[in-house]
Amino acid sequence: MATPAKKTEWLVVVPDKEGAHQKRLEVRPKHFEGIKSFEESGQFKMGGAVLNEVPKDGNPQNFSFYGSTIIVVADTKEEVLDILKKDIYTESGVWDVEKV
Repeated sequence: MATPAKKTEWLVVVPDKEGAHQKRLEVRPKHFEGIKSFEESGQFKMGGAVLNEVPKDGNPQNFSFYGSTIIVVADTKEEVLDILKKDIYTESGVWDVEKV
């Protein structure tokens, strides 16, 4: 009997589109809600925003976002891209998935 292939951990770096800062903040709660099942299942190992710089006051409104990183457990690159394309950040025009 063949053993099943081990899934791959993909380090995903997805930049934000130019001028998406306000939209990112607006849909952020929906993004966090949408990734819960991936976190709970272990398909998302870790992730978070990538910043150009951190403001001294620590206020997210003043963050200079570059994009996001995620470690995704998946069989293929296409599976990872499919997950990203269904995220509210992509659907609302925050993430530039063409540059993943």
